Amino acid sequence: MNAYLAHIADDGRKQTVLEHLEGTADGCAARAAAFRAERQGWLTGLAHDIGKYTERFQHRLLGGPKVDHTTAGAFECFKLGQPYAAFAVTGHHSGLPDGGSQTDHPESSTFLGRINRAIQGSLPEYSAWQSELTLPVPPLPNDLDPQLEGMFFTRMLFSCLVDADYTDTAEFMSGLGQSADGGGSMEELWDRLQQHISGWFPPRGELNAQRCSILEQCIQEGKRRAPGLYTLTVPTGGGKTVASLAFALAQAKAKGLRRVIYVIPYTSIIEQTAQKFREILGADCVLEHHSGILYDISEEATAESIHLARATETWNMPVIVTTAVQFFESLYSYKPAQCRKLHNIAQSVIVFDEAQMLPLPYLRPCVWAIAQLVKRYQVSAVLCTATQPALTPVFREFAPERPITELCPAEQFQWNVFRRVTFRQAGRMAYDELAVQLQGQDQVLCIVNSRKSAQEIFLRLEGEGRFHLSTLMYPAHRRAQLEEIRRRLNHGLPCRVVSTSLIEAGVDVDFPAVYREEAGLDSILQAAGRCNREGKRPIERSIVTVFQGEGGTPPLFAAAIGAGREAMTRYADIASPEAVHTYFTSLLDLKGTEAQDAQHILPLMQAELFPFRAVSERFHLIDSPTVTVYIPKGEGAGLIEQLRSGERSRNLYRRLGQYGISIYEQHFNALDQAGDLEWLEDGTVILSNLGLYSEHTGLSLKADSGKGLFI
Repeated sequence: MNAYLAHIADDGRKQTVLEHLEGTADGCAARAAAFRAERQGWLTGLAHDIGKYTERFQHRLLGGPKVDHTTAGAFECFKLGQPYAAFAVTGHHSGLPDGGSQTDHPESSTFLGRINRAIQGSLPEYSAWQSELTLPVPPLPNDLDPQLEGMFFTRMLFSCLVDADYTDTAEFMSGLGQSADGGGSMEELWDRLQQHISGWFPPRGELNAQRCSILEQCIQEGKRRAPGLYTLTVPTGGGKTVASLAFALAQAKAKGLRRVIYVIPYTSIIEQTAQKFREILGADCVLEHHSGILYDISEEATAESIHLARATETWNMPVIVTTAVQFFESLYSYKPAQCRKLHNIAQSVIVFDEAQMLPLPYLRPCVWAIAQLVKRYQVSAVLCTATQPALTPVFREFAPERPITELCPAEQFQWNVFRRVTFRQAGRMAYDELAVQLQGQDQVLCIVNSRKSAQEIFLRLEGEGRFHLSTLMYPAHRRAQLEEIRRRLNHGLPCRVVSTSLIEAGVDVDFPAVYREEAGLDSILQAAGRCNREGKRPIERSIVTVFQGEGGTPPLFAAAIGAGREAMTRYADIASPEAVHTYFTSLLDLKGTEAQDAQHILPLMQAELFPFRAVSERFHLIDSPTVTVYIPKGEGAGLIEQLRSGERSRNLYRRLGQYGISIYEQHFNALDQAGDLEWLEDGTVILSNLGLYSEHTGLSLKADSGKGLFI
């Protein structure tokens, strides 16, 4: 027959299988070079579509039925003793399979089930590939554990294949090369940072002098340190965001690393961090990637939006700002779309901002993944926080040969300069008593543990200048409230705010007094960062009051509160590094090792043959299922009308995200049963009873029927 074809473009152009295999092999090898696996990459790319050397696939190109064209290449790699390439090839369309067992039925979706299919001769005849190419037999990586580390290596190799395969296919089908990635070189980004900070020197005042000292220390460490494991422990107000960026860019420039990745726990922080980086480095260099942002790819989309949308698939940008959910769930995913970008994590500086927020039930799998990246993939990891967790023992277990180095030891700067508050413990307080104390101050912030408590306390306040903040308010509403809060604070106007913990991390507000319901010590210190933030008031008059709430200790916070009480009992200065270390050590001890891997992910990876899908199904950093309800108010009302009229676009949904509220299923079901919701054909859910949404407190926790009250 004529040459075997891989693709036929809409304009009739034809790409042979050999052309596609060689193009993909080149791309896969180039991507795998970032972690010294070029030869493995070349084999994987060359073998991935061997199954297209069949009459049945050629009929498929002309409209025939689907045909399994991936198992053949996997089988050939398997026969060569190349398990990593074999798994990657098997999954490059449908996703990485579970390994399974040798007794699996040939029709099983497991890897060994599909291998049995090939052994039994159930695949279409594909031997024609042997007349056009020869598969190499590269040496297997000899410095990794074939089980856990082999599984991680396979996922990285899989990422290279998926990206190379997609790119080669897209280039052929379009007849065009892929557009160049945006952003400048690390040298250019470094120059932009230097320009941004040039006006900070010489510093004015003692506080700015200490901030500049921390910044200079980070720059020097970045220039001289090799990629490795680092901590950056800087007090609140110490300028850790710019200091960590300076370290990352200095190290990337000095050591030839490709990009900087910022991993941030909350979208409330990520948006302002990304904006700050855009201001410093330029919008063309920074990719913001999280569930709350969708870039338009419709016909009306701008070239910039299309470019950024493509970049979310590959992370081929110099600076990535993303969430812990997006980062870690991608590292444990089996899906091609999520894994496609993983190879671009190699040769990066990764800053884990607010590292104390790593979720305890997944702490060990997260730390293990970070250790893998540092050990094998030329990654530098920086745990950056004002309250450093005691993670050294966990890292020592997974990467004993990689010491953790503090970039800015406390003895090198004057910690006392950053002390801006006095702590007071008030014991148990009824909400009526608490409200009286809040009412007696012109400007005060009160942070509590639940949305229910926030609403109840707020409703006890009177007069102008009272505000409520929680995730029961849609993002645009919260943003407007925060703008008014900042205006009042700046002009000395009455401003009494009751909020959930969403205000603690990364929200730039400055109150003369803060009340914090008893929580973990890290949360208390984060709350303290909202008091006398700029150090303009005397310490003795800047009071952070810690109190026990009316409802007692919530089970969710019991361990953190217990560890916090121990630290606060032992240390007069609860903000000291010693107190913080004691807190995190106690918290990990109270929970125990098993609680740090609640889903038993690492044991599963050790016990079974590459259980990619089983692991992916277990690894979800956000465990509580929520449903988004959209609020038709302000601009949101017009956007919802566009949906009702049948308009659909990624840009529309992205904008609509500013008017969405995520609620727990119990709350959602109560609203639905009461008839308070409207369902659109696309599954979008809208609050139809606007009487349940208050301009002061957001969405009521009570359905219109009076059923149910939810935290």
